[in-house]
Amino acid sequence: MCVCQTMEVGKYGKNATRSGDRGVLLEPFIHQVGGHSSMMRYDDHTVCKPLITREQRFYESLPPEMKEFTPEYKGVVSVCFEGDSDGYINLVAYPYVENEALEQDDMPERDQPRRKHSRRSLHRSSSGTEHKDEKPGLPSDSTESIQETKSPRVDLHIHSDVPFQMLDGNSGLSSEKISYNPWSLRCHKQQLSRMRSESKDRKLYKFLLLENVVHHFKLPCVLDLKMGTRQHGDDASEEKAARQMKKCEQSTSATLGVRVCGMQVYQLDTGHYLCRNKYYGRGLSIEGFRNALYQYLHNGIELRKDLFEPVLAKLRSLKAVLERQASYRFYSSSLLIIYDGKDSRAGMFVERRPEMRLKRVDSALPESLQDGGTTEPSSSAQPKVDVRMIDFAHSTFKGFRDDPTVHDGPDMGYVFGLESLINIMEQMREENQ
Repeated sequence: MCVCQTMEVGKYGKNATRSGDRGVLLEPFIHQVGGHSSMMRYDDHTVCKPLITREQRFYESLPPEMKEFTPEYKGVVSVCFEGDSDGYINLVAYPYVENEALEQDDMPERDQPRRKHSRRSLHRSSSGTEHKDEKPGLPSDSTESIQETKSPRVDLHIHSDVPFQMLDGNSGLSSEKISYNPWSLRCHKQQLSRMRSESKDRKLYKFLLLENVVHHFKLPCVLDLKMGTRQHGDDASEEKAARQMKKCEQSTSATLGVRVCGMQVYQLDTGHYLCRNKYYGRGLSIEGFRNALYQYLHNGIELRKDLFEPVLAKLRSLKAVLERQASYRFYSSSLLIIYDGKDSRAGMFVERRPEMRLKRVDSALPESLQDGGTTEPSSSAQPKVDVRMIDFAHSTFKGFRDDPTVHDGPDMGYVFGLESLINIMEQMREENQ
């Protein structure tokens, strides 16, 4: 049996016959809430993103105690454009063969020469089979053919059953409810536009494979926080450094060491996600940041007070780990806080009447949440939460890639951001006991 026959829809399920049943069809990761490069869904447990060599090497050299707080690094794939029979462009992942680019890793991606297509199949955790046919290329009649093909599809095969609604007018997309996070689609379109403009030579791109950190969650609520008081890397130009410093000065990065970069939070009362983007986060005051954190922990019916202790425990553990990492700097990295919008409280809310009776609201919930739960939320079941550091394209530490600048002690800008986050959550917990 060839690999393609075991792939889910979105790998090459619906599109298998169009692209020769080879490779892995990538689609936007529907739960991306921040960042500027497009995160792509590889399979249920794995996402991928355009490779930056510094970030790859950083993942490969992570201290063991940090791995609990970062996505698992799973390797590299080659990604190229392929057109289907309808003239649409798809991104397809193929195995990356290391010896084809042994001397190219330190070259800028745009300067790397085109590598030959691999005949090996992707090694996937879901299948041990291989398919050895040569993969199809792009239309071969001219190098301009990729520019003449249609834009990428927007009717994604992989989507959420729960609609999303972006609250920000500057999201660049309609505010109507849609089946994927609008920021994800925005990043995807921008990424494809960049890649197409660089692809006259029909080259391959390298993508990092990383753990999908929300795959354990049925209705992932995600808060993306830009951490630290400084965002530019040591290698930034004066112009970029000045631009990044201005963003920090004009946002809560300077006052709190943390700012909102994006979020999605499931609302029990309406059955859809509310989304915020980085532009919203940049304009927040300290009080605005507190309100945003409150909104993230509110399901549309009540504040999820049960989340305070497990999230605080994770943040304190991460702070202790980072305080032990001398010389590390995590410039421009983000922190994800994740919890599940579906839990033991999913069928409950406090009716806003004087008698404050508990009332079922099953009729207002998606079918997936109408599971006939008890009338009392479980006090013994602790909610599932996760805290993960991501985005290490500008990170450094002593001895890393012969970086000329060596920093002393832990990254106190990042630690300051964690302290601010912990303090605000502790105050919120006390105010809402």
